Amino acid sequence: MSESDEARIGVYICHCGVNISQTVDVALCRDFAEQRPGVAVAQDYKFMCSNTGQELIQDDIKEKDLNRVVVAACSPLMHEITFRTACEEAGLNKYLFQMSNIREQCAWVHDDRALATEKARALINAAIRRVEYQEPLTPMVAKINPATLVIGAGIAGIQASLELAETGHPVYLVEREPTIGGKMALFDKTFPTLDCAACILTPKMVSISHRRNINLLTWHEIEEVSGYIGNYKVRIRKKPRYVDPGLCTGCGQCTSHCPATRLPSRRQILNGSKVMAEVFPRRTDGNGNGRQIPRRAFRPEESLLHPDAVTGIPPVERARNFTDDVEFAGDMKKFERPGKPGPSPMQRYLRVVKAFQKMSADKKERTRTGQCNGCGLCVEICNGLVGAKAIRMAEVGQNDQGKEVRRPFLASLEACIGCGACAHVCPTGYMSVRDISQEEGRVPEYSSSNRTAIYLPFPQAVPKVPLIDPKACIHMQTGGCGVCESVCEPQAINFDDGEEIKEIEVGQILVSTGYQTFDARVMAQYGYGRLDNVVTALDFEQMLCSTGPTAGKVLMKNGEEPRAIGIVHCVGSRDENHHRYCSRVCCMYALKFAHLVKDRTDAQVYQFYIDMRAFGKGYEEFYSRVLDEGANIIRGKVGEVVPARYRYAFGDEGCLIIRCEDTLVGKFREIPVDMLILCNAIEPQEDCGKLANTLGLSRSPDGFFLERHPKLDPVGTYSDGIYLAGACQGPKDIPDSVAQAQAAAARILATISKGEVLIDPIRAEINEDNCSGCRMCNSLCPYQAITFDEEKQVSTVNETLCKGCGTCVAACPAGAIAGLGFTDDQILAELEAILV
Repeated sequence: MSESDEARIGVYICHCGVNISQTVDVALCRDFAEQRPGVAVAQDYKFMCSNTGQELIQDDIKEKDLNRVVVAACSPLMHEITFRTACEEAGLNKYLFQMSNIREQCAWVHDDRALATEKARALINAAIRRVEYQEPLTPMVAKINPATLVIGAGIAGIQASLELAETGHPVYLVEREPTIGGKMALFDKTFPTLDCAACILTPKMVSISHRRNINLLTWHEIEEVSGYIGNYKVRIRKKPRYVDPGLCTGCGQCTSHCPATRLPSRRQILNGSKVMAEVFPRRTDGNGNGRQIPRRAFRPEESLLHPDAVTGIPPVERARNFTDDVEFAGDMKKFERPGKPGPSPMQRYLRVVKAFQKMSADKKERTRTGQCNGCGLCVEICNGLVGAKAIRMAEVGQNDQGKEVRRPFLASLEACIGCGACAHVCPTGYMSVRDISQEEGRVPEYSSSNRTAIYLPFPQAVPKVPLIDPKACIHMQTGGCGVCESVCEPQAINFDDGEEIKEIEVGQILVSTGYQTFDARVMAQYGYGRLDNVVTALDFEQMLCSTGPTAGKVLMKNGEEPRAIGIVHCVGSRDENHHRYCSRVCCMYALKFAHLVKDRTDAQVYQFYIDMRAFGKGYEEFYSRVLDEGANIIRGKVGEVVPARYRYAFGDEGCLIIRCEDTLVGKFREIPVDMLILCNAIEPQEDCGKLANTLGLSRSPDGFFLERHPKLDPVGTYSDGIYLAGACQGPKDIPDSVAQAQAAAARILATISKGEVLIDPIRAEINEDNCSGCRMCNSLCPYQAITFDEEKQVSTVNETLCKGCGTCVAACPAGAIAGLGFTDDQILAELEAILV
């Protein structure tokens, strides 16, 4: 303030009920403040944030001509806006207000009343001295772009997008997966009402695809975000799908005809009982190129297929039963090879597929004898269609009639790409693909999608557009095949598809990126990834789905129904070594599993819990229902899970033994089960730190995105115009995620309806006369708000981008940068006063 202005400061001290007054002598603090220079009035009140407390401040501003106000109460995070607004309504610039936190920083952290009072007086004195140097500031006005960016298309992102689109405003819904739906799309039922998850979610997913003002960007990722509330510029990277969504009709011809195997990612190509090639995930060389490399194969003489088989029919004649059916001949003319006799590899392959599709289930069963009949389809497809030329025919002798017998063998280990096309066309099933995850101790790869190189994530996917896995696609490894491209009538296949960068402009951003689950392999005592039939909650969810790998049946690895199932709660949650927090939903979905197991099998169910937390509406009743259905509830932590080495009460060897403590009876117990389900913790997405840096968001100690205030603003963030919804902010169930999404959408729409927004004027300001042009501030600014003016040779601040963090102020070696609202005079006055 200028020398001609006389400070007339009003100081108001809050009791906060008894939160402050029981530790701090409020009356003594009031008397102390009243004696400070420049203080015109000092008062205390039980609840300063109430209407009466605010009116007390407003009346004094008007009647006693106050030009500065200090409130000593709780955290500025909670009520600074409240008191600033009260000052503004009384005609005082709201930036001439200062708040002192004597609750969280004093009363709540001290027990000694005398020392707490002394500290409170020091804090109040610091605020009084600081406010003398504060200057009136004017907020900047920014126009609001009505478009909104929603990052993440789980149930929260979908709900928020629908709410926003309902008002007619444009929405960009960005999802990094090929389909929307998130984790909820993997569920079978939802607790406690046991509604079908697909029945709830699918209509919303379809509605998203039908809304004209929702721009759905699946298989996209956020690359860069710049700007400020009302005017954000976003760079989005489109990942190659190799299928044009604009042309694809979702007919499914490509997926039903593809000869390449995508899942499992680790597999073995078998010749009968012998391993012809073992395929591991793709490895890349120093140039960034990669291919699937088989690691093991037998020598040709060892991999011959049934050398003692008896057949005198040449391979081509044998294959004709499957490839020369006249019923299909009319559809194959476009695949003819001019000038070459006989059907082309593409014709023969497509006829095999059509013949298999035409067969009844009984005929397929009779055809798949498991014996090589020497038809040679595997050789022709590998050489002609795939282009790998890894399989050849070999003479193995003559049969009883003196006719030559030929059998296929693996001719080149390096040439084999492990696509599995040979097994795909083998009519007898002798050539086959074995999932390595079926080996003992390995975790099966549960999936609701088809197992080919071009695949749809699950049958209800939105958009219903498949994508190609380049690691498994034959065409992308050898240049051959191209079956999907040949059978696609809309010509939607595009093998030349590549990454693209899109730029959009939006006014506000909603983050709803969801969660991932804790890797149970870390807790080796439970045997996940080491023991058979130990699965995680998401694995079991997919097993329960009617479109899942077992068609909704609860089955063990060997295909049998389990006799007893154990369910372990809090795997990675409420654990000092992993996550100290509670994941909230584990107890309830564990109870849901118990109900579904009892409903679909005769198995006994054992639940191992620490504390049962049925916190929501209808949850306690659901808990009681599961108890009435006969589930065994054991309170205690599981120590370890071991394979049974001897016959137990259930009979056969091979079942699992759960060693646990039952705290209700005070004993250690061993429970035999056939299957174990681990309720692993909900945790932040692995790359949420990268997104936090991109958006300028803070994270809580547990790694989730940090909200502005846990009670008063659970959907807002410290970055204006960016909001949170769903499990990215912390563990929560579906109803809470939906409610938070609706709340965030309401906040966004409220801002859009204003048309403009006021931006806090607390920002950096550069004195060009003192700037040396060193550019140190340019590189340090976390918001890219400082640029260098080449003509003037000085740095300049973009006021709309600057957040007033003060990094540049502290770093400037010339002292040319000042922080409005946090000037050197204000900071030094505050420091001096707190030390007096």
